[in-house]
Amino acid sequence: MAIEAVVFDLDGVIIDTEEVWEEVRRGYVAEYGREFLPDTQDRMMGMSTPEWSGHLANDVGVPRTPEQVAADVLGRMAERYRTSLPLIEGSVEAVRRLGERYPLALASSSARLLIDQVLETAGLTDAFRVTLSTEEVPRGKPAPDVYLTACEKLGFAPAVCAAVEDSSNGLRSAGAAGLAVIAVPHGVYPPAPDALVLASLVVTNVAELTPERLAGIRAE
Repeated sequence: MAIEAVVFDLDGVIIDTEEVWEEVRRGYVAEYGREFLPDTQDRMMGMSTPEWSGHLANDVGVPRTPEQVAADVLGRMAERYRTSLPLIEGSVEAVRRLGERYPLALASSSARLLIDQVLETAGLTDAFRVTLSTEEVPRGKPAPDVYLTACEKLGFAPAVCAAVEDSSNGLRSAGAAGLAVIAVPHGVYPPAPDALVLASLVVTNVAELTPERLAGIRAE
């Protein structure tokens, strides 16, 4: 079967924010005298807002409730997005290009506040039929929930949808949901080999994606 719809991740695919997230959360943790461990950022990649805020509060030891941690960090991130959105070169054009051929959805681990801010700043508010945050489904990535729900809302079976992802947990999430996986590995935070092997197509940059490239992918 041919691909009939495409679901994009946001962070690391359309905007290059993993380093921004690390900088903001690392600084936040340091303000409370806690240690941001070497694997802290990797562990939080793909987590929903309640999951990563709970991790910082309960595991890292920030003396705030998860709800307070989320509000603090999301407020700082939204301000960064309003003033300096780190768009990946060619990403907006890739979204528009694929949107001329396929119905599009967005399935992101970012909070709804940040998704809406990014799309407004990038001029992509009208590009996606469906936008979904993992905070709006029971479990974050690597669980398949956000991709299954995105496909359902689009009106397509996962088997005829492709997911564009960069992180290990994102690739695992899309694979577990049964979508054809397109990997755009992040140069600083590359996916683990066991996650990358799930990809039907690997590209070095999202700007390489065209309807013609996707036409070569066969859904299961």
